[in-house]
Amino acid sequence: MAKLDDKVAIVTGAGRGVGKATALMLARDGAKVVVNDVDVDEAAVVVHELISEGRDALACPGSVTDSSFPDQLIQTTLDAYGRIDILVNNAGYIWNGAMHNHSDEQWQAMLDVHVTAPFRILRSLSKWLREQAKKEIAENGKAMCRKVVNVSSVSGTQGSATQIAYSSGKAAIVGLTKTLAKEWGRYNVTVNCVAFGHIETRLTQTYENEPPLIEVDGRKYKVGLTSGQAESMRKTVALGRPGQPEDGAGAIYLFCIPESNFVTGEVLTCSGGL
Repeated sequence: MAKLDDKVAIVTGAGRGVGKATALMLARDGAKVVVNDVDVDEAAVVVHELISEGRDALACPGSVTDSSFPDQLIQTTLDAYGRIDILVNNAGYIWNGAMHNHSDEQWQAMLDVHVTAPFRILRSLSKWLREQAKKEIAENGKAMCRKVVNVSSVSGTQGSATQIAYSSGKAAIVGLTKTLAKEWGRYNVTVNCVAFGHIETRLTQTYENEPPLIEVDGRKYKVGLTSGQAESMRKTVALGRPGQPEDGAGAIYLFCIPESNFVTGEVLTCSGGL
């Protein structure tokens, strides 16, 4: 048997990058996966790939920053599979700028996607989780072990110039993680966090002249690193290379498998020794 046979996992921001790699990794180890992404087409591509491999997956597209979406995400999963065993809060993006250039909108956008959205999703999950865990405790003496993995960044744990809002959001998710681990331990839920360093995705792609743009909720954002920035960053990484999405997924995976059932409230840095 695979480690995650019959488990049901939700992965947000799973249409690309680390989220996609995580969805594939969990599904290929037996989990049924709900693929969320703000991009309907990208979510569908991931689900199609998994189904073509004989895996069980479904798409639940939508923006995690929409206040009504968390309930939809949780209910869609319960309607389809009747349970939730793993939740990976991965969705996010970067909107950089020096302090004097940061607007209130920019500040709030980073907090909304990196900590408010996970908070709302977890609050929505709690409505089912608490009652289900109590039922299992009454019947079996303990609840099944369930997993929450939140995604942070070394920008949140160490700070990073020009990332005032992003770093603050990523620091806040660490506090949420450690606090919820203490609250949900009684329900046998482990709550952990992975803080990424330089992972090569569309957000960190290298460019020479003009930075590439991504579109989120109708607004376009500059992303990427100049070739000089990318080279400077490589020199600070002990392993001498940026991470790949599969590297990031592997770190998340460690918190999803039974071997980590007694690990909670922890932050794992996945940075190649940055």
